[in-house]
Amino acid sequence: MSVTTRRLFLTGAGAALAAPAILRATRAYAATPVLKVGHVSPRTGPLAGFAEADDYILKAVAERLGQGIENNGKAWQIEIISKDSQSNPNRAAEVASDLILSEEVDIVVAASTPDTVNPVSDQAELNGVPCITTDCPWQPYFFGRGGNPATGFESTYHFFWGLEDVIAAFLDMWGGAPGVAKTVGGLFPNDADGNAWGDAELGLPKPLAAAGYSLTDPGRYQPMSDDFSNQIAAFKAAGCEIVTGNMIPPDFGTFWAQAAQQGFAPKIVTIGKALLFPSVIEALGPRGVGLSSEVWWSPGHPFASSLTGVSAADLAGGYTAATGRPWTQPIGFKHALFEVVADVVARAEDLEDPAAIVEAIRATNLKTIVGPVDFAKGPVKNVTKTPLVAGQWQKEGEGIALKVVANAHAPEIPTTGELILL
Repeated sequence: MSVTTRRLFLTGAGAALAAPAILRATRAYAATPVLKVGHVSPRTGPLAGFAEADDYILKAVAERLGQGIENNGKAWQIEIISKDSQSNPNRAAEVASDLILSEEVDIVVAASTPDTVNPVSDQAELNGVPCITTDCPWQPYFFGRGGNPATGFESTYHFFWGLEDVIAAFLDMWGGAPGVAKTVGGLFPNDADGNAWGDAELGLPKPLAAAGYSLTDPGRYQPMSDDFSNQIAAFKAAGCEIVTGNMIPPDFGTFWAQAAQQGFAPKIVTIGKALLFPSVIEALGPRGVGLSSEVWWSPGHPFASSLTGVSAADLAGGYTAATGRPWTQPIGFKHALFEVVADVVARAEDLEDPAAIVEAIRATNLKTIVGPVDFAKGPVKNVTKTPLVAGQWQKEGEGIALKVVANAHAPEIPTTGELILL
């Protein structure tokens, strides 16, 4: 049942009872109409690092949106209803369905890996609810949901970088390290991210081979594995001096501890997802120094918020001042989600019509705190890309900091250090 049909059904059912019908004044006649935005992210579970800044961002965004967004001469209040996916795809689908069918949200937003983004987007697509997502490479988002480049999706849109961008950033970083053999060990879990990164056609194998690297891929491992002995043995046998892949933090912690125990000492370790967060690096102690990953967003990114005008540096600094915690990369993208929402609310021809909201999303061309979001640019329908660089965790004073060490494919983002071998 579409949102429009569902609302007509509910209105019709309510009309059978005189008192509720009187009480259910539609928002069209309310002094200040309210538009509901459902938000899903992994507050708990192994992906919780992605949602570490949720409270800070949602509070700041709610304060700004509480001032109202003008649409067609009328100020609309924005109500955000947030749900925890618990880092579980089934739970993500469940809470998305609840937001759509019980809370009757007008727009759904979600972030943080295919485990959250894909099931939420699928529920929105099924029910005809406008949906905007981020924090997931576009290939597992699009092809992982059965997307057809010729047709795309009806109601669901996504902005982030792609596997081609992360591969290019990694190769840019590795290419600046003299004396390192082009022998790479791959760590790919049996999940949506791992299967995409390790895919023979769309993932790392072909581009690495084209750049002269040999990839040792021992096959998919099950997430939350407690034994990486087979992978370590394969990497040692192949003489791997670089290790790459995509892992959740607990799996990388297990692998890295066992690598030390078994005498495997690569010169470069570049892992997506697991090494994004200061909390993970802190937990690794001295062995966290020198690890590297992709960098989607940082205080050095030369962008500002279309919603508040705050710079990337000020947004990151505000988070640290408010929480006492280091900045994390999802801060920028979580903020940008609501920049896009606010822009769509301001431009939509009719906020009572889901199709009009979808059309406004499709027409988005906005400069955000993570860079331009313009769905007309592709690379496929319903998707647009944001810039990506590569970075390394290095010592800074008494602590460690994520330094941008390779920016060839996004030179507008300045480097802040040079790659140091482990």
